[in-house]
Amino acid sequence: MNAPSTPAPGARLRVFIVDDSAVVRQVLQAVLARDPGIEIAGVAPDPLFALQRMQREGWPDVLVLDVEMPRMDGITFLRQIMQQHPLPVVICSTLTEQGAQLTLDALAAGAFSVVTKPRVGLKDFLLEHTAELTQTIRAAARANTSHLARAARRPAAPAQPLPAMPPAAPLAVHDSTEKIIAMGMSTGGTTALERVLLALPATLPAIAVVQHMPEKFTAAFAERLDRLCALQVREARDGDRLLAGTVLIAPGGRHLQVRRSGAQYHAEVRDGPPVNRHRPSVDVLFRSVAQSAGRNALGILMTGMGDDGARGLLVMREAGARTVAQDEASSVVFGMPREAIKLGAAERVLALSDIPVAMVEYARR
Repeated sequence: MNAPSTPAPGARLRVFIVDDSAVVRQVLQAVLARDPGIEIAGVAPDPLFALQRMQREGWPDVLVLDVEMPRMDGITFLRQIMQQHPLPVVICSTLTEQGAQLTLDALAAGAFSVVTKPRVGLKDFLLEHTAELTQTIRAAARANTSHLARAARRPAAPAQPLPAMPPAAPLAVHDSTEKIIAMGMSTGGTTALERVLLALPATLPAIAVVQHMPEKFTAAFAERLDRLCALQVREARDGDRLLAGTVLIAPGGRHLQVRRSGAQYHAEVRDGPPVNRHRPSVDVLFRSVAQSAGRNALGILMTGMGDDGARGLLVMREAGARTVAQDEASSVVFGMPREAIKLGAAERVLALSDIPVAMVEYARR
């Protein structure tokens, strides 16, 4: 398997676009070409044409890929690419329920990130989100591609929990109402969270999660994890009780907060302006957990672009909570954890494989 080369500092990023829509190809090409640091290496209407061109003319730094295409779907092509020549792939998909499930499959197969596109008003949408799109492509070019390729080769679910996981002991009912685990992640987080949850027993304190995802994607994401994990996983609804053995994932487009009533925790799902450019925001969740649970909480900040969650994790630590940040070596993108570490928000910095162990140790204290 060929190892991809990282672009030289200052070099233009070569981007290849694969989409069956001529309009999408034209608009994406025009939008990206505005950035002097990006070069369009090529465009193709389907994966077979794209593969021939890339093999003949050279591999790009980043591939922008649609999911639903003729002759070969994007997910099959993605898996083939990640085996033959791993490189960062940005999925550009429409916001439909079917597209959400297919896009989640693509993330599980090693895609770097998802950019959603509307069925109508595409040109205006991409023009308005040019900065976001180019930022994603630049981050993709710097991503730890080995982790993306490993996701593509990994089975859907391991036969057993991670070897480092100690045997789980049942938790008392009162513990589940006193302790809570809050987790936040962004780019690379879908596969990272899956790995963590697959390694956990069903008897843990309640877990609240913010994963930066668009609306309509989080329900399908939660359903996928629920099928794979011993824990019960679902999209959070306003008023849900946080119970032991349950994972609540913030719905796309809405903030998730935790409030305590007596010995119980409840989810509050609210609209509101984006925080740190995100809705849901990890900072919003972490700050609410710091206020509601204080020293009875564990905060975990994982892979992702930007700094969302870093200040919230610091607030949790100052409130007496235990805090963990994922290390650079195991992160697809070391943005959010790095910012938390710089602030002194992380009590411990752990590899992804050690995070489930830390969660079980916390539950047993």
